[in-house]
Amino acid sequence: MRWLVGWSSAATGVATGSSATGPAAGAQARAVLPVGAQLLWGDPDPLWAVGDWRPDEVRVVQADPETRLAVFGVCGATDDQLRVGLFAARGGALRHLTAWPGSYTAVVQVGRRITVTGDLAGARPVFHTPWAGGTAYATAALPLADLIEASLDVGHLAALLACPDVPEALGAGTPYEGVRRIPPGHALVLRGGTRDVTSYEPTTSLAVAAPQLAPEQAVDGVRDALVEAVRARLAGPRHAPDPDGLDGLDPGPVPGMGPAERRAARGGPAPGVGADLSGGSASGTLALLAAGLPGQPGRLGGHGERLLAVTFNDRATAGVQAHRDAELERARSIADNPRLHHVVVAAGEEALPYADLDSGPLTDEPGPSLTTAGRHRRRLLAGSADHFVGHGARQVLDAHPARLADLLMDRRRRHLLRPVTALAKADGPSAHSVLVPFTVYRAARKLARTPYPEGIADAARRLLERQFTDEPATGGAVDASLAALAWCRPGPAARWLTGEALAEVSVRLGEAATRSPAGGRPGERRARAALARQAADHRVFEQAAEVRNQRLHAPFLDNQVVLACRALPDTLRVQPGARAAVLRSVLAGAGVRDLPPGWGATSHLTHTAAVRAGLRGAVGDLVRLFDAPLLADAGLIEARVVRKALRAAAEGAPLPLDGLAELVSTELWLRRLVARRGTCWTGAEAPRQRAVAAGVVPRARLS
Repeated sequence: MRWLVGWSSAATGVATGSSATGPAAGAQARAVLPVGAQLLWGDPDPLWAVGDWRPDEVRVVQADPETRLAVFGVCGATDDQLRVGLFAARGGALRHLTAWPGSYTAVVQVGRRITVTGDLAGARPVFHTPWAGGTAYATAALPLADLIEASLDVGHLAALLACPDVPEALGAGTPYEGVRRIPPGHALVLRGGTRDVTSYEPTTSLAVAAPQLAPEQAVDGVRDALVEAVRARLAGPRHAPDPDGLDGLDPGPVPGMGPAERRAARGGPAPGVGADLSGGSASGTLALLAAGLPGQPGRLGGHGERLLAVTFNDRATAGVQAHRDAELERARSIADNPRLHHVVVAAGEEALPYADLDSGPLTDEPGPSLTTAGRHRRRLLAGSADHFVGHGARQVLDAHPARLADLLMDRRRRHLLRPVTALAKADGPSAHSVLVPFTVYRAARKLARTPYPEGIADAARRLLERQFTDEPATGGAVDASLAALAWCRPGPAARWLTGEALAEVSVRLGEAATRSPAGGRPGERRARAALARQAADHRVFEQAAEVRNQRLHAPFLDNQVVLACRALPDTLRVQPGARAAVLRSVLAGAGVRDLPPGWGATSHLTHTAAVRAGLRGAVGDLVRLFDAPLLADAGLIEARVVRKALRAAAEGAPLPLDGLAELVSTELWLRRLVARRGTCWTGAEAPRQRAVAAGVVPRARLS
């Protein structure tokens, strides 16, 4: 795992691991170091890069000894553009730092003022915590938890299970007490140890519809943003990095493989660029864009000749053979290109979800990807050193069902006709199909007329009363859309939480309903929350499925792509097949027009079949996992209830599989957290125990 960490000391001295300030505190602070770190700049407000950073992934420009900018990650800006951004930030302008192509974190120091920018989606979060009169910050929560010897925040875990995509329930917290997260689209500003969180997004109110571009112009903007995002990954270094370290800095004892070791390595992913062809239309679009850009196909920083296109062929799921064959045929048709090298990864039962849960790294936070990490790692091992994934495309391109209420608020009723008609046909003909359009319209109208505080309070009441009837048990499109037509709703795992846990989350929602201002437009708010949840899940996925020497790139989560997709008119988004149509237009504008029949088809059926097959095969191990679960010790579940649900789901009962995956992944994460040894810090004044060192039982020791 790669992260950056630094702190802003108090105005009267340097922050330390104790309450001391002044010269003695400064001496103590210098004795506290992140394990395996490289110092970018020193006291009184030091900054480190920790982990296996490539030379071109850490860039520093400096105007004078007290004015400098560090950029971590893939950034499409030249050094001159970085200097312009630094001068703009010196005057207080932050949006310049977030407008370049790529995915990165920017840290600016102007005198004693430190500014750390997050991203719009939340895939590159920033965390902070008070530390001895100052503030420590990092792009990972666990190191900060170690620094302050934090306990587990059981209330946050309850909210994460009960309402995972509801910001009002999660707040700015993390699974660690005292460690906070800045919201997407915000920056952390530190001045002499004091902290402030400020937004850098445009000031357009969510309560008023933003001016929308014409559909053709908006699609052109998405195409340009995606092309620039892909090009930023293909361009390689924009300066001449030191081949032995981070831009001339002392390379130090970095964990994992350093640049020299990478050059000598013979195993792991192949050099160059790759992408999935079996991951849906989004990853396929990225593969075709990367292969079609001018210059050497699949070239990244001087490596590789052809883009490596990977197709995952799952042979262990029954009943979806026709869908798998059609997907494989489409992939082969697309890969019939001199710029693509096609690799098919055939996998059996050993690659199903829930297989090989005993091994795996400790991620910063829990996430559903822990149950499928082994499956994805097999696919990624066949990929390249830089691999494109289409994560986030559905959230930035599709219309959240709640956007139907936005259209009603804008008096655009006629644009609801096609989406509600398509919903009526989605689940097949039935006696109730004729009533679906009216039912959906009525739910959208109710949402449009429901004030934000009332909607949040209603969700809190439903948690207390254990009303989960709106949760789609069978995964039908109509049920899912109706359940999503609300300001917020319980998550799929909420039904298995204890009454005490649900009551705690209900209190959080009730407080949010009383203190929050008007919520604006429900569709826009729900869409942003869904994107933030997906970005957080992607970050867990990156850590859980990490392959040595490999970088995963998700351009759909880049700032510029998110902004371009937000400019798409709602009237275009809500139309059936809108995402595939937009991506077809993007490819056509880039010169790719010959797509095979069926391109853009969803892969929900094959995914669900794989999850059920994996659950059936691993049900014995999963039941044993919940014989004495830490979640039960923390008061969040009753083990007997979860064991019964796992057995029923393995036998085919129509239970929400996503909810069971969240329970299993959270239990796995807790066990890995408690079993870890050592901390992220070293030195004479380093913390004496790791975060959550006391364990999670009994609960009284966590609160």
